[in-house]
Amino acid sequence: MKQSDIGLIGLAVMGENLVMNMESKGFAVSVFNRTASKVTDFISGRAKGKNITGTYSLEELVSTLKKPRKIMLMIKAGKAVDDMIEQLIPLLEKGDIVIDGGNSHFPDTARRWEYLESKGLLYIGTGVSGGEEGALKGPSIMPGGSKQAWEYIKPIFQAIAAKVDDDSPCCDWVGEGGAGHFVKMVHNGIEYGDMQLICEAYHLMKDMLGLSYPEMHKVFEEWNKGELESYLIEITRDILAYNDEDGTPLAEKILDTAGQKGTGKWTVFAALDEGIPLTLIGEAVFSRCLSAMKEERLHASKVLEGEIVKSGLTPEQKNQAVENIRQALLASKIVSYTQGYMLMKTAAKTYGWNLNYGGIALMWRGGCIIRSVFLGKIKEAYDKNPGLENLLLDDYFTDKIKSLVPGWRETVVSAVKEGIPVPALSAALSWFDGYRCERLPANLLQAQRDYFGAHTYERTDRPRGEFFHTNWTGEGGDTASTVYNV
Repeated sequence: MKQSDIGLIGLAVMGENLVMNMESKGFAVSVFNRTASKVTDFISGRAKGKNITGTYSLEELVSTLKKPRKIMLMIKAGKAVDDMIEQLIPLLEKGDIVIDGGNSHFPDTARRWEYLESKGLLYIGTGVSGGEEGALKGPSIMPGGSKQAWEYIKPIFQAIAAKVDDDSPCCDWVGEGGAGHFVKMVHNGIEYGDMQLICEAYHLMKDMLGLSYPEMHKVFEEWNKGELESYLIEITRDILAYNDEDGTPLAEKILDTAGQKGTGKWTVFAALDEGIPLTLIGEAVFSRCLSAMKEERLHASKVLEGEIVKSGLTPEQKNQAVENIRQALLASKIVSYTQGYMLMKTAAKTYGWNLNYGGIALMWRGGCIIRSVFLGKIKEAYDKNPGLENLLLDDYFTDKIKSLVPGWRETVVSAVKEGIPVPALSAALSWFDGYRCERLPANLLQAQRDYFGAHTYERTDRPRGEFFHTNWTGEGGDTASTVYNV
């Protein structure tokens, strides 16, 4: 029997397309699906005549693979992955490789990595981004886990990944344990932020400026030729031009309740655990939650009604307002990536990962949902200074965001006056102002904590690390609380 280079379990859309991608790059692939009919349909349909072998049991799948065996799981995250691993372990030999390509939570990946390595097996948890089209034509792939496995999967993964610039693949080793899925999680969090920012720009143009769908389509078409050029701007351009059967914009008929699968929420949880102010992505997640409260919002709109007046601006003033919105969108996008990179940098210290931040930007340059020309500037920043403390402190981003601040402020002010919610745009601006603020009012907050809970404080006229307590009322005594931060 001929031996395949890799096996794949799970023939949903992403799984099927990855298999077709692998085979088109010269790799022999064996496939298995719990529902046997899916294997039959695939082998007799899209995979007919291809170097793809259908199998109908895990034992048969394993028997068709070259050693060390490489088996990729494209199944639902969670218990299903653990169950499949338990079924595979007795069938595998020392050095064989299990790859989870689903949207698993990074602590689960770290746990599975340790477990399989204790069994003499190797484990890869890899983020795969780009949707069904990316899976078929070239996704962004973010592998982490057992470093020893990388040499075996690298030729396959880098062959099927998206390519940019000098044919560099949007795939490289991320780090051990759950590093690959952590980076994918942050990617998804940034994706939440980007989408929310674009939706707020759309909301402002539609309800504040009164632009028509064809006019907004032209705006996004122009934006996609400049600094904002990206996949999400591109598809927004197309969506705004798409009409329903009756000739009216289809987007206008779509119910305004957003779904989510949890990766944005995981990113916010991780930020809270690491003490990183991931404010923009947090607002993007909460905005989806608020959108889901449709019936309650309908009721509130009648009780708490406030007039939204479409601006009576001249064409020149409208053009300037659109430019201000573009500046606000770009500035906020810079903040979103800055916060995401802060989270990755802090988590790398926590988990002992040696993350290549410029390499991560390269992996995100093509194939994935957040792909954009903007990421090239992030790669340049970290290539120039791998130890860069914060993205905003790179010369390019420092100068760029300074130039965008006036239009950013004007946009947020106009939105507030008109009563149009811009939670992500405004959260980004507040974070920016807080980050560049030499002295925040947290001195008063620490005084309050010390007053009611004897939590102590540090002083500006004493060395850092010395803590003091004041008996504010004359009745509290001198006993102070233990100093610690959660």
